[in-house]
Amino acid sequence: MRFDLIDLRLFLFILETGSITHGAAQANMSLPSASARLRGMEEALGLPLLERGRRGVESTPAGDTLAHHARLVLGQVARMEGELGEHAEARRTRVRVWANTAAATEFLPRPLAGFLRHNPNVHIDLKERQSTETVKAVLNGSAEIGIVSDAVEHGTLQTFPFATDKLVLIVARDHALCGRRRVALREVVEEDFIGLSAGSALQEYLGEQALFAGQQFYFRARVRTFENVCCMVEQGAGLGIVPATAAKRYRGSPGVHTVELTDPWAARQLLICVRNLEALQRPERALVEALVAVSDA
Repeated sequence: MRFDLIDLRLFLFILETGSITHGAAQANMSLPSASARLRGMEEALGLPLLERGRRGVESTPAGDTLAHHARLVLGQVARMEGELGEHAEARRTRVRVWANTAAATEFLPRPLAGFLRHNPNVHIDLKERQSTETVKAVLNGSAEIGIVSDAVEHGTLQTFPFATDKLVLIVARDHALCGRRRVALREVVEEDFIGLSAGSALQEYLGEQALFAGQQFYFRARVRTFENVCCMVEQGAGLGIVPATAAKRYRGSPGVHTVELTDPWAARQLLICVRNLEALQRPERALVEALVAVSDA
C-alpha cells in the first residue's frame, strides 16, 4: 500500500471535522476527488477506515492506527521543513493557537503583540474555541498550542500555568442586585441577560453550566464584545457575565457593579497545552516560553 502526504492530511482533516465534505474543504479539494482518494486508501488497505453515521464519520480501528501514524509522519515532515527553513534568511513560520474566549480576548493580545514585535517572521493563526475542542485540536495536530481551562480533561498533553480567569456577574448601578457582593448563578439565571454572539466559546461554556443546573439563560440581546455587554448592562438592558478583567477595564459612566459568582466553575485556571514541548519547532517553543514567562511575572 502507498499513501502520500496528501492522503494523510486529507484523512486527518476528515477526522477533525467529522465530515468528508468539510475535510475535503479543509484540504482545498473537491468532494469527488476526496472521496476517490479515501476509496483508494481503503481499497489499498483492504479494510474500511471510516464508519459513516447520521452525525458524520468516525474512524474504525484501522483508521485509528492510520491517524496515529499520519500524525507522526506529518509532524516529522513539519519539523524537517522547519529546520530546513531556518536556513532561509526571510523564513516565515505560522503558529496555530487555539484558545477559549477569555484567553483570546483578555490575556493573549498583549503577550502575543510583544512576541510578534520581536519575531517579525512569525505569523500567529489564533482561533477562539471551547477548551474541549482545543484539547482535541492539539492532540490531533490541528493546533500547535492551546490555551484551555483546567476544568477539562487534557489527556497526555503537557500543560503550563498561564492565567487565572475569574467570571463575574455585572449589573446596572440602580439594579436590585447592586447591594449584593456574592451570588450563585441559580439565583439569577431567570433574569434577562445580555450575552455574547452565538459561537462564542465563553457563551457556550456558560450555557453548559446553566444546563447542568437544569436551567437556561434568556437573552434579550447578543453582542460581539465584552465592552458591548458592559455597555448594555450599564443602561439597564439586562445582566451579564464577563471576565473580571473586562468588567474592571470598562470605563462607562456611571459604569457597572460587579457581583462575585460563588459557583466553583466561575474561577478557572487557564493552562497552556502542547503535545510535546521539545518536539515543537523553535518559534512555537519560543512562543510557549514567552507565554509561560508572562504567567510567572
